[in-house]
Amino acid sequence: MKHVFSFLLLTFLVFTTTAQSDGAFVIYNSKGKKVSYKKLQKALSEKEYVFFGEHHDNPISHWLELELLKELNALYGANLQVAFEMFEQDQQLLLNDYVSGVISDKNFQDSCRLWPNYKTDYKPLIQFAKENKLFCLASNVPRRDANILFKYGRPALDTLSSVEKMYMAPLDFKIDTSLSQYSALKDMEQHMVGSHLMEAQAFKDATMSYFILKNKKENNVVYHVNGSYHSDFYQGIIWYIQQAQPEVSILTISTVTQERIGKLDEENLGKADFIICVPESMTKTH
Repeated sequence: MKHVFSFLLLTFLVFTTTAQSDGAFVIYNSKGKKVSYKKLQKALSEKEYVFFGEHHDNPISHWLELELLKELNALYGANLQVAFEMFEQDQQLLLNDYVSGVISDKNFQDSCRLWPNYKTDYKPLIQFAKENKLFCLASNVPRRDANILFKYGRPALDTLSSVEKMYMAPLDFKIDTSLSQYSALKDMEQHMVGSHLMEAQAFKDATMSYFILKNKKENNVVYHVNGSYHSDFYQGIIWYIQQAQPEVSILTISTVTQERIGKLDEENLGKADFIICVPESMTKTH
């Protein structure tokens, strides 16, 4: 009787929990139809670029990033390159040395400017790349230079040294202000007097695309991890890549949070080929 009661109690708790929650995440396609993880796996094949748009503090994003890295490695092996918004171009040599085993984990962490959630969220990706001898790209512009543009505008970058300019996209990069992501940032600038928010965002996007294209080898596949705003709606980094390679094959993944995840909110439709929908109540990594 005791075992029967325990079983009934467990059944009640599972039913209650399921009734109150849609689960930890749901995967949708761009049109808002629920799809399986297996369908996402299959979509990884025959792509030249895969962009995973994360929420930087979302544990579901980081878990799935690693799972998809394993899938991509199984598909492409040595032809896979891994690239990160979280590492800046002036850190490339340090990243090379660590992944190739020239310097220790301690030396790398002591010498490199790391995001506060590096150990929990990005180190597993770097470790996997190291173990499987995958090239890792530090794609982003140094934050100090992005801050210069944010505060003083593009002309301020002309004063930088030729060495500093090696770590960024050519300074004549174009900005399509009609893109919805940039247009929204331009509107936000009205509440941030004197800032150049839209240009700073485009500077990062242009730089990441510039170094992705510069380092991509023929027949290789690039897996790029970035904040979702940098690749949502096929804008940001992807817009710049498509200017150089209009026919390129790209797969995009985005992360969104909603109060309830049983149906994709209209505002999230079309953000990416696959949309990872996570409850707003999900715990944060930092």
